[in-house]
Amino acid sequence: MEYFCYHRDRPGSEALRDELIEEHWSYMDRYEKELIARGPTFLSEDDTPTGSVHIVDLPDAAAARAFAFDEPNYQAGVYRDVLLRRWRNLLGRTMWEFPGGRTGGNRFLVLGLGPDKDADLAVPSDQDELIAYGPLLSDDGTTWLGTAALVRAPDPDTARAVLASDRYADIEVHEWEFGGRR
Repeated sequence: MEYFCYHRDRPGSEALRDELIEEHWSYMDRYEKELIARGPTFLSEDDTPTGSVHIVDLPDAAAARAFAFDEPNYQAGVYRDVLLRRWRNLLGRTMWEFPGGRTGGNRFLVLGLGPDKDADLAVPSDQDELIAYGPLLSDDGTTWLGTAALVRAPDPDTARAVLASDRYADIEVHEWEFGGRR
């Protein structure tokens, strides 16, 4: 089962995050085969981290909760909250298989959250710039709650346009980069 996990940083936790970077990476290394995508989000005006995205394929909800809440940054208080949802990989690939590669261009996390049912369930026809794309689902995988996409785009407005804006209560756009050891 695929899960979308977005840990949002607690304001002022950057020093603690930096202190725990090796513990975080070592923890994620244990999930190397299960990761579909990963990487930090940032403030648009600078490189201040605002969160971490992890899309992971795990056996069940208990394993997903353990993944999200046993993570060292979460345990130490770096994160203020966690969005953890079932997810469906509509592109059928990992971020490492993205034809556009790891570098070049701006990358964004786009989150569309309810209220309409079943919005954007089909992959957009122009998917060349999509790194990951799929619905956010209830724990049992039956109810649509939103859509999450990782996209390469020239700017946040272009990234936001990957989702139908009139179908969501809110659309968030966060600067994002491919994660993993540098």
